[in-house]
Amino acid sequence: SAIPEGSPITVKWRGKPVFIKKRTEDEIAKEQAVDTSVLRDAETDAERVQKDDVLVVMGVCTHLGCVPISGAGEYGGWFCPCHGSHYDASGRIRKGPAPLNLEIPPYKFIDDDKILVG
Repeated sequence: SAIPEGSPITVKWRGKPVFIKKRTEDEIAKEQAVDTSVLRDAETDAERVQKDDVLVVMGVCTHLGCVPISGAGEYGGWFCPCHGSHYDASGRIRKGPAPLNLEIPPYKFIDDDKILVG
């Protein structure tokens, strides 16, 4: 269904949270401008989305499996309260102990406002 711009929703897939966020134009521009050479797990924003304005990631920190908090942390994405990992609005690890970006589950767009995860 329709997701408010800038506000993520959480759904479950295989018993785990999946974050789906309709990103703002500012978030998209900011994440597309990131120099991937400074990233621990280097991926461009384009490699992480099928549509610029919709991000779909697993809501599980890649450090020890805690659930990150949306809209928190230093990079405008998610913050893991367990050990302090910071993710940006593309789900990329930017700071803290997590070794990898938030995982992208298999998904496809059924139409403009419906996504099938899995």
